[in-house]
Amino acid sequence: MSDTREVDVTVVLVHGAFADGASWAGVTQLLQEAGVPVLVPAIALRGIAVDSAYLRSVVEQLDGPVLLVGHSYGGAIISNAGTGLDAVKGLVFVSGFAPDEGQVLGEIEGTSRDSALGPALVQKNFPGPDGQPAVELFVAENEFPRVFAGDLPPEVGAVLAASQRPVAASAFEEKNGAPAWKQVPSWAVVATGDKAAGSDVLLAMAKAAGAELTTMEGSHLIMVSQPRAVADVILRASEAVGR
Repeated sequence: MSDTREVDVTVVLVHGAFADGASWAGVTQLLQEAGVPVLVPAIALRGIAVDSAYLRSVVEQLDGPVLLVGHSYGGAIISNAGTGLDAVKGLVFVSGFAPDEGQVLGEIEGTSRDSALGPALVQKNFPGPDGQPAVELFVAENEFPRVFAGDLPPEVGAVLAASQRPVAASAFEEKNGAPAWKQVPSWAVVATGDKAAGSDVLLAMAKAAGAELTTMEGSHLIMVSQPRAVADVILRASEAVGR
C-alpha cells in the first residue's frame, strides 16, 4: 500500500452496536495517511430506520462519490441508507451484517452456531421516543472481551466493555429495507473467530450479497486488532469505485 495518493472518493466509516467511532481510530489514521478523505459519523443506535435515515442525511450533504463502510450492525445501516443514492458507489462490510429486504437481525443472529452474543446480553431501560420505558442492550462487561475482542489484550477488552454504547433492542426486531448491495459493488471482511455476529452468518450474507470476500483470523473487532489489513481492503474498494 502506498503512503500517499490522490482520491476523490470519501470513505464513511460507520460503527456498530456497543461501540462508537473510536473503534475506527486505527483504520482512520491509515486512510488519512494514504490521502483518503474520511468521515466517521456517530450513530444513535436507536433502530434500523432512524439510524439509516440519519446516515442517509449525512451522505446527502457530502460532495462527490462515497464508499460506505460498516462494522457489525453498521453493515445493515450502510446497506439500508445507501439504497437509491447516486453518490454511494460501493459498500464494505467489516464483520458486518448485510441483510436482504425483509430480514430481521435478531432472527439472523439466532441462526448462528458461532455467535456467543445472545447469552452475554444484558437488558436495561431508557426513555423511548414516546416517553415510556424502552429496552436497550449491553454486553455483560465480564463477557465483552471474550465475545467481542478475543484477539486483543484483556485490558483493552475491559476498557472497551466499560465504554460500550448500548443499542435499542428494537433495532434487532425491525425488518430491513431494500439493500444497496443489489445496486453497487461490495466487499466483505469476515473474521474467522467472530463470536459476536458469528462468522457463519457473516460469511453467508457476504456470499449472498456477491461481495468480494476477505477472511482473516481474528475477533469481531478485527478493525481494531488488524487495522492495516482492514484498511488495505477499504483502499482496494475505494480505488475500484473511484475509476
